[in-house]
Amino acid sequence: MMHIYAFGSICRGDVLPDSDVDLLAVLDKRDSRFNPKKFSIYSYKRLTKLWKLGNAFAWHLALESRLLFAEDGADFVRDLGLPAPYTSGLQDCLRFLNLYTQAAIAIRNGTPSVVFELSTIFLAIRNIATCYSLAKLKKPTFGRDSARQLGASSIPINGAAYTTLMRARILSTRGSGEEIEASDFSIVLTSLSEVQGWMEGLCLEMKSDG
Repeated sequence: MMHIYAFGSICRGDVLPDSDVDLLAVLDKRDSRFNPKKFSIYSYKRLTKLWKLGNAFAWHLALESRLLFAEDGADFVRDLGLPAPYTSGLQDCLRFLNLYTQAAIAIRNGTPSVVFELSTIFLAIRNIATCYSLAKLKKPTFGRDSARQLGASSIPINGAAYTTLMRARILSTRGSGEEIEASDFSIVLTSLSEVQGWMEGLCLEMKSDG
């Protein structure tokens, strides 16, 4: 059995020149045709479990994925209905705060892998924003701009710092795009304390709600 879905920016309609196409393959057994570098690959059992857990990725797929192919003619994701309520917001936000902290420490210690660490920081920023939005907002946000779409809780850093972090993510994951110059890095470096304070504030808010 096989189901193939698109999700992410192409389904939201906020495609940019450097956007990729996020693809999901749901399979009942291993299939060499599906490259894990190009597809998110899940078994039916695993995806069903994520639905029951109210996992953030399950909510992403439930709200934004689009069926491309169904071997049995059915829409497996739609037939699962909505996932269970999302209840792991604080746990997930603390996990991404820790991910940020480790990358920030590496940068301050003079890491030779600057682009990788900046990419990790952007991943942490985007994902903590998504988890916060799932837990706190009526309309969750999943895109690369999620941290700037939280209303009064949006990340306070300037656009140049945010754009540099985004570029680093693309460079690290796809190997394409503009190189990060020393001036770009300097802008991000001066923004790290703001990023940390913002993340800690989201976690504190989540904790006070719990």
